[in-house]
Amino acid sequence: MPPLYGQVGRPEGGSRAARAAWPTLDDAPTAVDRPVNPVTSPRDIDGVDIETARRRSAERGTAVVIGCGALARELVEVTATLPGVDVACLSPDLHNRPGGIPGAVRARIHEARRDGYERIFVAYADCGTGGLLDPVLAAEGVERLPGAHCYEFFAGSPVFAAMAADEPGTFWLTDFLARNFERLVIRGLGIDRHPELEAVYFAHYQRVVYLSQTDDPDLLVLARRAAERLGLAFEHRPTGIAGLAAPIVAFANRSAGGTN
Repeated sequence: MPPLYGQVGRPEGGSRAARAAWPTLDDAPTAVDRPVNPVTSPRDIDGVDIETARRRSAERGTAVVIGCGALARELVEVTATLPGVDVACLSPDLHNRPGGIPGAVRARIHEARRDGYERIFVAYADCGTGGLLDPVLAAEGVERLPGAHCYEFFAGSPVFAAMAADEPGTFWLTDFLARNFERLVIRGLGIDRHPELEAVYFAHYQRVVYLSQTDDPDLLVLARRAAERLGLAFEHRPTGIAGLAAPIVAFANRSAGGTN
């Protein structure tokens, strides 16, 4: 099966050809590494103020989770009950240019070590890097979330695999992506300026599947609206955040015991 992420183009073989899980731009390797912490701008990073969340405790933790800005809300929630674990996020705009993820993650790991963090966990899956993130993490001695992307760890690998096999032409949304669809998809991929690109990007997609982390009727409306905007069928699968939380909690427990 072709990679679930990749450059967008017209595949051979018609409408049921496997599609990239997220369209990406051709200039991925030239993406600017733009670490963002604290996350404070609703317009840019989903309105999550991580610095405020970190002040829940009297002092900075000794462990840090470095994650995608698209997971900022969920990461703050997961770590709220994990003493000594802080959160730092990179720009979610790397969704569109995943070639920039390995370099950005490496730089943020080095920054965290300069800041005195003893243990580090990376809240990225492969996320469209084509396997290039893992050598970076191996060299740094840092682990990451399992799987290919957030859709897989939110849904669970067996469930996601079954859904992807049932309809390879699926465009996936999470809470963050439903909330930021216009910014990341329509404007981020240039469709607002060049409407003809929509047919190129989405010619072989058949449906939108919204994997929801929260029970939010407003986000459900936005997800349905995104499917209508693309002219695709719509399906909703509630997932919660257990698939994200479990490996982070395990990391926190190991950190508390003195191992990374």
